[in-house]
Amino acid sequence: MERERVEQLQPQDLIEKAKLGDRDAFGELVAQHQHEVFTLAVRLVRDRDLAADVSQDAFIRAWRAMPKFRGDAKFSTWMHRITVNTAWTHRAKQKRMRLDPLESMISEPQASTLDPVRAGEAASALPKIEEALMQLSGSIRAVVVLKDVYGWSHSEIADHLEISVTAAKVRLHRGRKELRNLLDGYQDGAP
Repeated sequence: MERERVEQLQPQDLIEKAKLGDRDAFGELVAQHQHEVFTLAVRLVRDRDLAADVSQDAFIRAWRAMPKFRGDAKFSTWMHRITVNTAWTHRAKQKRMRLDPLESMISEPQASTLDPVRAGEAASALPKIEEALMQLSGSIRAVVVLKDVYGWSHSEIADHLEISVTAAKVRLHRGRKELRNLLDGYQDGAP
């Protein structure tokens, strides 16, 4: 009965109750945000099992920090920052990473938007793009993924990674330049 009542609360009410230690309210916030947290974790750590750990730890950190949540940003924005920080902590502990196919992290183009030849070329390029992304440093790859996959603004990226907007722009520029260099031979027709 309590669970049904919590599900009917508005997001701000859930946040206020969770700040006061209400586990059911926080559980509802987790239910509402778990998919986006997991998706971001997968894109950052590139390992679905590790992303599950990152997501769980991010929510544990959020629960512990909940009384301090000021509400200056949306709850989802706050969770993204916690997730990014948790991902970097986990990545630093990992000696090796398994790769998931890039196509599992980027939605497939609609058949109507690409002709079959271009769709085939795009699909065959994914392994090479994935390999090139993995050659970028973690801090640069994070900016490229947040900008080019998620479509975040420079200021959103800067806020989430706790860097300046200029640093976000510089990292994006460097990342794209490195990707162009890494993919240059492939684009010219090299296998």
